[in-house]
Amino acid sequence: MANKPSIPKGTRDFGPLEMAKRNYIFNTIRSVYELYGFQQIETPAQETLQTLMGKYGEEGDKLLFKILNSGDYLAKLSDDELQERNTLRLASKICEKGLRYDLTVPFARYVVMHRDELQLPFKRYQVQPVWRADRPQKGRYREFYQFDGDVVGSDSLLNEVELMQIVDTVFTRFGVRVQIKINNRKILTGIAEVIGAADKIVDITVAIDKLDKIGIDNVNDELRQDGLTDEQIQKLQPIILLQGTNEQKLQTIAQVLQSSETGLKGVEETKYILSFLTALNNDIQFDLTLARGLSYYTGAIFEVKALDTPMGSISGGGRYDNLTGIFGMPGLSGVGISFGVDRIYDVLNALDLYPKDSLQTTQVLFINFGERETAYCLPIINKVRAKGIRAEIYPDAAKMKKQMAYANAKQTPYVVLAGDNEMQQGRVTLKDMETGQQQLLTPDELIAALSE
Repeated sequence: MANKPSIPKGTRDFGPLEMAKRNYIFNTIRSVYELYGFQQIETPAQETLQTLMGKYGEEGDKLLFKILNSGDYLAKLSDDELQERNTLRLASKICEKGLRYDLTVPFARYVVMHRDELQLPFKRYQVQPVWRADRPQKGRYREFYQFDGDVVGSDSLLNEVELMQIVDTVFTRFGVRVQIKINNRKILTGIAEVIGAADKIVDITVAIDKLDKIGIDNVNDELRQDGLTDEQIQKLQPIILLQGTNEQKLQTIAQVLQSSETGLKGVEETKYILSFLTALNNDIQFDLTLARGLSYYTGAIFEVKALDTPMGSISGGGRYDNLTGIFGMPGLSGVGISFGVDRIYDVLNALDLYPKDSLQTTQVLFINFGERETAYCLPIINKVRAKGIRAEIYPDAAKMKKQMAYANAKQTPYVVLAGDNEMQQGRVTLKDMETGQQQLLTPDELIAALSE
């Protein structure tokens, strides 16, 4: 017996019901982005490794899926190189492309390549799959969709304010209670400077980013392994475990960072963003432990978590002043957010928050009694569909029980029956599948009833 086919770990199939739910997510986020003036683009699934490598930090580089070169990719390798089995060196010679890790770096590449065609500031949104060679677990996949929104070509912090409004609007429409956290990489850089470890900023932020997952003791151990002294780690403790309101936390941090111009600028930026969002009644929390491990963030950083189900981050982002400089266009600032579509899908499933009308199932099924009856029904179906009502006719003149079972399986709310009696009167019978109630209607009355 042949083995059943399978799919790679960390990937999923989505059937019609799942796709209806996912399209509800896509359409909701898309409509909010467009409400704020964002336009859609797409980029290839494959990017050159030259584009991808070195943009996500050392940990991110390890999670890149690399694509073997076409043809005889071993032809240019010597026997000594093969026997050496140096994975990184081999990969650099036999792989020129990789699957995109996120949508932000490809977007930066897109901006540089199409700069002359773009009107700045450029506000784009993009929904496509990304791939990461991570260990699959609940809420973490190797292939998943992101839904990004970015503004490039503007230094204004109003962009950060609007992105947080977009986040708030999206999750309000979904009916999901969320906690929005904000921090600033300039503050974290200032802290590294103040404790005398400016060269360890990446190590410090990567470790702090894991506080919720591994706890303070393990974070301290990781900092120690990264080369920080016990004195430096001790100085970090009250900062990492900061308490109080947003204003109190920022006031304390400002005192700690008096000697760091960069750190104080981060405090001022955070105050500005929070002042607008507080006035707009947005619930947002300043959290110094938020680090967002990606190395390209330079200013405000955001993260969103669902309050009523454990799912980790379901949205996040930040400002990246230097990203396009990597591709030869320095000085072009950008800020963006990313919605984790797959995690949002799981959250809405867990909380049963999909509206019934979002599933876009067939609204009415016409029962097939035979060729004569089908010929009578087809013009009526055309009229029904012309009014935007989702309708289908069962393709075979099968037993009534089988056709009704089909309607039930597709959660079709109505069926239409047209036999000799209905045809003689120029009418059809509409049956409500939930109540069992039946009505004898003209085609126009049918359309009116289905449109209610």
